[in-house]
Amino acid sequence: IDKNTTGLLVIAKKGDAAAHLARQFFDHTITRNYIALAWGDIQNETGTIKTKIARHQRFRKIFDAYPLDEETGKIAITHFKVLENFHYVTLVQCTLETGRTHQIRVHFKHIGHTLFNDADYGGDKILKGTVYTRYKQFVENCFEQCPRIALHAKTLGFIHPSTKKEMLFEAPVPEDMQRLMEKWRGYIQS
Repeated sequence: IDKNTTGLLVIAKKGDAAAHLARQFFDHTITRNYIALAWGDIQNETGTIKTKIARHQRFRKIFDAYPLDEETGKIAITHFKVLENFHYVTLVQCTLETGRTHQIRVHFKHIGHTLFNDADYGGDKILKGTVYTRYKQFVENCFEQCPRIALHAKTLGFIHPSTKKEMLFEAPVPEDMQRLMEKWRGYIQS
């Protein structure tokens, strides 16, 4: 998972287990679901984002989305479902079909919904909403409540390398993201 995100990851203890897991990642059979808070009012209840992803041409620290017909990058596919809409931000569940570096972050920036408090991709400033002082103060307080990217690796599933049994793990949404969502719920109701 990316730096400044929370959630599950898998680590193999032995070489043959690592190879088995790597094969599952390569075959896209690993189940990976994330919860993210994205800027803006996402209109479609569900969707699929399919692009190529490669390093940004000018800023080598970040990645960028490229059209599928370009030679640059590797294909990346993210499926999403809107869980809750707060008008200025939207809570989404993302299911990865592929696993590229910064994939969710790049894809949501690409569709105009940068992840909340994602400094690398510009989500650490107000991207949707009003110019009023009360709103600015509210968003600043939200940034303090969740001082990282609002992205959490919630579910991870794979076939166990030894037992061949299907394993599925789930990590609860961390407190900072829960507080953040409660703040947005309260704000839109006030």
